Amino acid sequence: MTKFKVHFAEKHKNYTRLSMDLKTFPLHKFSDVEKISGEEEVQPCPLSRMSFKLFRRGSARCIGLLSAFVTILLCLYYISIGQPNPTPSSEAGSPTAAGLQRGLGPAAGITGFSVQQQQLQQKKIHAAAIVSNQKRSSEQRAEEVTAVEQEAVEPDDTNVEYARSSWGDKCYVLLQSDTNITANEEHSRFDFQPEWMRSKEYWDRGFEERFDAQKKEKQRPPLKIIVVPHSHNDPGWLKTFTNYFQSDSRQILNLLVTKMQEYKDMTFIWSEISFLQLWWDQAHPTKQRALRRLVDSGRIEITTGGWVMTDEANVHIYPMLDQLIEGHQWLKNNLNVTPKVGWSIDPFGHGSTVPYLLSGANFEGAIIQRIHYAWKQWFARQQMGDFVWTPYWRTKGEAVAEGAAGSLLTHNMPFDIYSIKGSCGPHPFICLNFDFRKIPGEYTEYSVKAQFITDDNVEEKAQLLLEQYARTASLFPHNVALIPVGDDFRYNKEREVDQQYQNYKKLIDHIMANRRLYNTDIKFGTPSDYFAAIRERMKGRSPGFPSFKGDFFVYSDIFSEGRPAYWSGYFTTRPFYKLLSSELEHNLRAAEILFTLAYNTARQAQRENAIKIDEKNYEQIIHARRNLGLFQHHDAITGTSKAAVMRDYAMRLFESIQNMVKMQESCIEQLLQRGQPRHHGFLISEFERDNFNKLPRKMPIQMVSGDDSTTPAAAGAGAGGSSIGSFVLYNSLAQKRIEIVTLRVQHPNVKILNHEGVELKHIQINPVWNITDTYDLVLGTTTTGTIGRIRTSTRQYEVMFVAELEALSLSTYRVQVDEASYRRNIATIYCDDCHEASATASTATPAGASGATVTDFEVRAKPAGDIQLENPHMRLLFDEKSGFLKTVTRKNQRKELMKPMQCNIKFAAYRSAQFHSGAYLFKTDPEQSEAEKDVLEGYTDVRIIITSGPIASDVTVIYGPFLAHTVRIFNTRTHLDAAIYVENDIDFEPPPKNRETELFMRLITNIDNIAGAPMQRDPLKEPTDTGTMPELPVFYSDQNGFQYHERIKVPAIGIEGNYFPITSGAFIQDSRLRLTLLTTHAQGAASYEPGQLEVMLDRRTLYDDYRGMGEGVVDSHLTRHKFWLLVEDMPRGQHAAKPPGYQVPSRQGQVLANALRYPPNLYFLSSIEQPLAGLQAQVRLLPKGALPCDVHLTTLRTLSDPELQLFPSASALMVLHRQGFDCSVSAVGGRELGLDSICPLSNGGLGPVQLGKLSLHTIEATSLTGLEQAKEKAQENFRIRSLAEVSLQPMELRTFNLTFSDRS
Repeated sequence: MTKFKVHFAEKHKNYTRLSMDLKTFPLHKFSDVEKISGEEEVQPCPLSRMSFKLFRRGSARCIGLLSAFVTILLCLYYISIGQPNPTPSSEAGSPTAAGLQRGLGPAAGITGFSVQQQQLQQKKIHAAAIVSNQKRSSEQRAEEVTAVEQEAVEPDDTNVEYARSSWGDKCYVLLQSDTNITANEEHSRFDFQPEWMRSKEYWDRGFEERFDAQKKEKQRPPLKIIVVPHSHNDPGWLKTFTNYFQSDSRQILNLLVTKMQEYKDMTFIWSEISFLQLWWDQAHPTKQRALRRLVDSGRIEITTGGWVMTDEANVHIYPMLDQLIEGHQWLKNNLNVTPKVGWSIDPFGHGSTVPYLLSGANFEGAIIQRIHYAWKQWFARQQMGDFVWTPYWRTKGEAVAEGAAGSLLTHNMPFDIYSIKGSCGPHPFICLNFDFRKIPGEYTEYSVKAQFITDDNVEEKAQLLLEQYARTASLFPHNVALIPVGDDFRYNKEREVDQQYQNYKKLIDHIMANRRLYNTDIKFGTPSDYFAAIRERMKGRSPGFPSFKGDFFVYSDIFSEGRPAYWSGYFTTRPFYKLLSSELEHNLRAAEILFTLAYNTARQAQRENAIKIDEKNYEQIIHARRNLGLFQHHDAITGTSKAAVMRDYAMRLFESIQNMVKMQESCIEQLLQRGQPRHHGFLISEFERDNFNKLPRKMPIQMVSGDDSTTPAAAGAGAGGSSIGSFVLYNSLAQKRIEIVTLRVQHPNVKILNHEGVELKHIQINPVWNITDTYDLVLGTTTTGTIGRIRTSTRQYEVMFVAELEALSLSTYRVQVDEASYRRNIATIYCDDCHEASATASTATPAGASGATVTDFEVRAKPAGDIQLENPHMRLLFDEKSGFLKTVTRKNQRKELMKPMQCNIKFAAYRSAQFHSGAYLFKTDPEQSEAEKDVLEGYTDVRIIITSGPIASDVTVIYGPFLAHTVRIFNTRTHLDAAIYVENDIDFEPPPKNRETELFMRLITNIDNIAGAPMQRDPLKEPTDTGTMPELPVFYSDQNGFQYHERIKVPAIGIEGNYFPITSGAFIQDSRLRLTLLTTHAQGAASYEPGQLEVMLDRRTLYDDYRGMGEGVVDSHLTRHKFWLLVEDMPRGQHAAKPPGYQVPSRQGQVLANALRYPPNLYFLSSIEQPLAGLQAQVRLLPKGALPCDVHLTTLRTLSDPELQLFPSASALMVLHRQGFDCSVSAVGGRELGLDSICPLSNGGLGPVQLGKLSLHTIEATSLTGLEQAKEKAQENFRIRSLAEVSLQPMELRTFNLTFSDRS
């Protein structure tokens, strides 16, 4: 039984109005009524409808009923006035609770308003609520709500309580969702070497017998076939994006708009908006209009509508969503269409993030293709190929419902591939008869076999085809089959369009003319038709569509010799390009946020010059979005395109990185200056980027004499003639952060002053090492000879300091000559081969040192024995010969050493199997006695350098040009001290060196990460003797930087099938400890033995793996990999949770992952063009405080003007992600880490969010891509009066459309 609670916010007199309103409004319309239980939303109350009828009939009974009802309400009211005004206590995330928070009723309790303001507001808004229940156009609704907002009293933020019941607890518990199918449980039970492997066809006698039995079932619905012509267009693979457009895609689209006007019942689908936009910009207006008509009529369906068909393993959540937004916004502005069905047929395995995003974009369904052959057979056998893909998590107490947020009806294409041969039915050799493409000069298996349809053979061919279609439909309970007709870049010749359409038309017409005979309905259609048909047939059936949680990694097809081929190589292939993508992602996001704030600040202050600059620069943001989006294509970020195509992608990324850095410079310049911006071009990035295939190089800050400087900082700098340099740190995160910042300077005698002019205490001066030409980090300095000549630079030094940065802020720091006390900050070096170099360095005095006496770094001989680094939280032990980490000994809260924990770092490589391991596939060489090889044994000249200083100590070990490995710990009295920083520089050198090498870094620990007994074995296949049970290691891999999945080793398959993609991190744990590894970019990870966690770093395979690319992977570049390593305590007394918990990182882990992905950007204030004293020392772009600790500002993205699409509008999409974290997991002495100062736990909602000094006109809750109202808000007022009202569930991702006012 559903319970109700009634809230009252006004005096007794309002009861009269409430009872009168009951005459005309159903009870459920009032926001006063709130559901308490977690059950489904209440239907309109029958009592209210009955009372209305009674009044109409004039019955006297209505008076008694009404009196009784009012009496009950009055009693409840008098009881309630003795209690404090309660806040809503409905189930977190329920539509009713969300409605109350945004509702217009008197009980909504909108935060930010005083009591008097509430009463005044209610009178005005109640009228608007009445109007809003009537039918009217969206334009009228916008005008009415806007009018109400203009009348409303401005909120008063003083003494406001922002706590929201729907926000949940500070430390919430996440559970696994309850589903019919759990991916890793089913996957562990599969037979990975079935008898049909050689034939590659799983259709066996059992399927045939079931098919024959189905034909005799009278209650089974008739066969329904939907034929979907399609063309899969890769935006780059064997040719570049532009070359594919010119050779194929433009012609395909031209033919479609022409021929489909002739063929009136032909349908088609299109997915890649990158190609569509290029065609649209060049197409004649008559063709544009023709395309619009075809789309409006539903004959051409835009599926997914992303900029590309994104990869699902390597892509981070930000670019994955951004390319979807870019495609959807382009479609809305040009075709006025909103996609409703996903079409993801070529990514190499499918993750659960894409269906979550599509669900949030109000999609009706999605279609997937490439999943493990064993999954294909399992879905077919179970008749579960249509399932509801559900998020892996739910909050404690959340009701499990089929329509849960984030879930999506998904169709798995039942056969091998999306070609006509591989998709019409279970027998490819028969399907070949129905690919009718015959182009002169082309010789293919289908052009030889297929025969055109004539009056003589139509009956025979229709019968043959229907047998395949019927077998396909037999794999589903609804007897509906979706049949794609197409392949890569099909319909690019007019002849093919005619051949495919005319032949299929003859077959369809014949079948429909004899539909009683065939008992079949067949037509050209679209995926939307398919989902509508299966929903109609499954309506009311029990059971309905099964629910599924998990993902479909690792994907496997079958080698020609009948063995599994695991597609796990591309998780790591070409890491340099994956890192380049994450660099553009970081800089685009940073630029988007700055641009939105700078542009709207200029608009509201009416600064015409700044507006012109921003409007001119906006086009570069559009290009950057599209270049980043293009690289998320499933043959780009995967590294599975030809080398020349990869270079084309890289040049696009590189150009956009340069442009976004300049965009940030321009916006920061505007925001730093007080009043009208008068100076431009005075900011310079700290990085110099020579070329797309080289790492960016840090430049030294230029310091000028204090007498010559015109900055206000210089005026109070102290002694005349001292050198000063200024720089700006930009924190793009919406939380306060503490960061270790490194700055290059030209002399070591310096100090750092923060934005308040206060000298920083935590500072360290490190040497810049000059090792070889390859590793030459110093301008103008080269070293010849071997690695034996390691020198410290005399021209550059590295200043390392602790910066405390406010949320979303610009902070100006100064570096200043310090003759007095800089020596205490200089690091000590321990190195057996470095002191010779420093002896010569001592005589050198850098130019511009202002007469300072420059002394050497103190270089000491490396002590004998193992190396030890220590800080207040831990002690690290390193092997004296290899230089690699051996153990981590943590300290308890009394700073006493605890038991050492094994934590070996090992570098080794798998030997690639020739022709079986390539850009896509990973397979170890079965002919070698050992799968692993020692890649470091060939490098005998090993050098170890130890650096020890006041805030950081590290050990660097160098193995020739191949590997430079650094492990660093900090002593900053912040949360950073509990983490270990790891950095690897990897250079495979030119081929044929390191051929057939799959390099990995492995952490070997004594953590007992063993799966629980239920997952260990299948009693039907394995003996029940517990003594022989294998120990199956478990680890947790992140997916797209959005969620985590449990991975349990499957012993029946090799290491290649137990490698999984990670984008930001992975962890292993037992009942005592958790070890977390966080990374900057996509790579493969595995835990193949208990206690081990490994990540693959780089790969080189000389041979193609026969998956279409046609070449090996030999274009390696010097690549820098950065990691954080965390050792944390698990909560004591934790037993196997029932229901099982959903595992997520700790708060510390989440903070470090965000910091690694989005580091602070550093810009120099040019010494040549210093602006006048008009700069603000600090600009806080969230002046009223940071967002809550777990709410990540994914993006703040200015929308293009719908009419002038190369110009910005006054609206922006703000995407918020409430990242899940586990409160119960933390380092020893977690309270002492200081996390609460930068990441306080709160259940108070977003709080009084203010973006700069900007005023907002409207805030709308939208679908994830900003095209529609949010799905769960469709029946409510989707406009929000304050960001403080926003409700987010743990793990939830939401989008809001912010429209900024024209004036502040």
